[in-house]
Amino acid sequence: MYDYISGNISELNPAYIVVDNNGLGFMINISLNSYNEVTNKGREGMVKLYVYEAIREDAHVLYGFATKRERELFIMLISVSGVGPNTARMILSSLSPSDLEQCIAGGNVGVLKSVKGIGAKTAQRILVDLKDKIKTASDTLLDNNNASSAVYDEALAALVMLGFTQQMSQKALRKLLKDEPSITVEEAIKKALKMM
Repeated sequence: MYDYISGNISELNPAYIVVDNNGLGFMINISLNSYNEVTNKGREGMVKLYVYEAIREDAHVLYGFATKRERELFIMLISVSGVGPNTARMILSSLSPSDLEQCIAGGNVGVLKSVKGIGAKTAQRILVDLKDKIKTASDTLLDNNNASSAVYDEALAALVMLGFTQQMSQKALRKLLKDEPSITVEEAIKKALKMM
């Protein structure tokens, strides 16, 4: 599985970007949020996108995101029955990651229904399925501290790879980082393992 692709921007428009990586052009579908992020950094030069590869019978399609959080939200959205990659991309083009998180945490069906192609049933399903998976206020505090956020992300990835559920791992890491904001990744993993 690909984690990210970096290279020079060969082509850029609101629907997709072509990234030239050592002479190989990757066509990557992007959301309007990612398009704006890339445009703000400059349309020329290097770009790094976190990717998700959707494998279908007839194609392998890459979706790219300017941030890991946007990719996480995309993966959460496509886990909901009836929401495919293009629908998830449409949602992330209509709402910023933070707006989407607030919408889901607050149970705001109206905002989701305002997205083109999202009906009442799908909006309701998204809210029900994702409400418990969306960041809480303590996670938002982590985002304000880049060091803590990096420790949190790395430790969470390691715990999930070790076979622990994301929800259980997040709970343990939030508590640890709240109590010890300067904890290292290794310490966070060791202490989280003792807590689970």
